[in-house]
Amino acid sequence: MRSPLLALALLVLTSLPIPVAAQDPLTSQLAETEGLDIGTSTSEIAITSDFSGADLTIFGALTSTDQLLLAIGQYDVVVTLEGPRDWTTVRRKERLFGIWVNRTSLTFEQMPISYSLASTRPVEEIAPDDVLTSLGIGIDHVALTPTGFISNAANLGEFRDAFRRLKQSGGLYQRDTGGVRFVSSSLFKATLRLPANIPNGVHMVHAYLFKSGQFIAEKELPLRVIKTGLEEAITEAAHQRPLAYGAFAVLLALITGWAASLIFRKD
Repeated sequence: MRSPLLALALLVLTSLPIPVAAQDPLTSQLAETEGLDIGTSTSEIAITSDFSGADLTIFGALTSTDQLLLAIGQYDVVVTLEGPRDWTTVRRKERLFGIWVNRTSLTFEQMPISYSLASTRPVEEIAPDDVLTSLGIGIDHVALTPTGFISNAANLGEFRDAFRRLKQSGGLYQRDTGGVRFVSSSLFKATLRLPANIPNGVHMVHAYLFKSGQFIAEKELPLRVIKTGLEEAITEAAHQRPLAYGAFAVLLALITGWAASLIFRKD
């Protein structure tokens, strides 16, 4: 039989709170994953008859960052806007009997029709080439995968260079190595230029976060580019009723030529 003293001691021991391990605030903060959140100034771009290009603003915030590394500039942000993807064919002209003709061509599969990039500094200074290539960041690192039979593998690099050169000269591929800037310790702002010939469809905004050359996180948002008014009607007719659209275009050309001959004829 238990004594009253022993029973009292057991009661005191069972009523004591169980100690909980102290939680280090610094360890808890480092355990959180670094990341970023983004938002755009608009979710839709309307192309009208007088559209000459536009600027798209992307706002973002870094989360759970190391304040010391942030203060010494070890975080970099790259923002891209990729247009709808489509098969793209690059042709090379050669002189044949005094006439320039298309002799060879190469088709790349599902390439972005347009591509804009903004970054805190040149992307080659942000991360190694193999990391940029694996993520497809940068005009020189966008994957250019050929389709079909390649007769001469040595020409593949020439076609890839030609593709990039044509896209950049047409304004569809562009980059701004200072287009992303921090407006506070963890808030940033990026500006992307949309060319006048930007294709309609769903575009994707990508934001990449790097720390000391290492890829940390990525966020993406859709952006719709649509044609309105007369441009929308013409595009819809050309794609949905091509025969009627072609016949109307020929008839309009004939009427215009006939009217011009009447106006400018010499009696």
